[in-house]
Amino acid sequence: MKGCENMNPTEANHSFCVRTDLAIEARELAQQGKAENLDGVTVETEETADYFMTHVRIHSETGSTLMGKPMGNYITLEAEKLKENDAEGHEKIIKVLAEKIRTLAHFDENTCILVAGLGNWNITPDALGPKVVSKILVTRHLQGTLPAEIEKTVRPVAAVSPGVMGITGIETGEILKGIVDKLHPSLLIAIDALAARRSNRINAAIQLSDTGISPGAGVGNKRMLLNEESLGIPVIAVGVPTVVDAATLVNDTMDRILTEMLQQTDTGSAFYQMLQSLEREEKYQMITEILGPYTGNMFVTPKEVDAVVDRLANIIANSINIAVHPGVTMADINKYVW
Repeated sequence: MKGCENMNPTEANHSFCVRTDLAIEARELAQQGKAENLDGVTVETEETADYFMTHVRIHSETGSTLMGKPMGNYITLEAEKLKENDAEGHEKIIKVLAEKIRTLAHFDENTCILVAGLGNWNITPDALGPKVVSKILVTRHLQGTLPAEIEKTVRPVAAVSPGVMGITGIETGEILKGIVDKLHPSLLIAIDALAARRSNRINAAIQLSDTGISPGAGVGNKRMLLNEESLGIPVIAVGVPTVVDAATLVNDTMDRILTEMLQQTDTGSAFYQMLQSLEREEKYQMITEILGPYTGNMFVTPKEVDAVVDRLANIIANSINIAVHPGVTMADINKYVW
């Protein structure tokens, strides 16, 4: 899939791009019209009563090109319970997320972790990262001061919310690079809000990956890529789609309407032929006219986003706390967050 960020300006202005940060959606787009599985991409799924898990592995340059994403692991948990005030359901999700974070991170007893909450704390759909950081159990400053039996139960963890360039005037990557060079952590866990293609995945999916993250990519802002190559340490990315690009939403709505109209129209009729021959560029032109001056610059989020982001922040923070600290369990989680 060729994303908008990979196009030159002329292409981007005259072609419609589906904007998504989710690997499962990138795979859906790349798989369209193909009967065989994508070369260099393997997919495993797991379904329970509480969630649906998809593990996408990109293990070749061919797969990376087809998907438009770096090689690595992308684990996506989808659950409507993420949007609901369901404490029991959330505990099950926290447990499985903690296990997946451990799997991706390969912790050892000497691992020092930096947790970074990316995003703008002044804008609710983009405040997920800072909200998660406020609930992380930070322990790096306590090293050497705790009793031996307690120190064995926690790893050194530091946390930071670097803000966004519009507030600080500094690239997020530059801030984190400076911190990494000074503190020498073994691992960065970065949390950020994402953009999705499907509205039913908004606030209902959590993606984990070991390939790094590009802050602001979901809303079309190109920033320094945060990965092992740029920072010198492994990066685990945790993201939740909190917005959908308005143009993408309109495009998918039009596709569904056209498909339904084709099914209800007599095959061979002039109207059927007209619907079938509607070109991609014609749809793009219609979307441009519908959205007017806001095309490519408007994003949609649910009205209950405030409460949902708070719940998601609690779920992710608890998952990280359990994953990184050997002595923190499900019974302890609410002792360390507020």
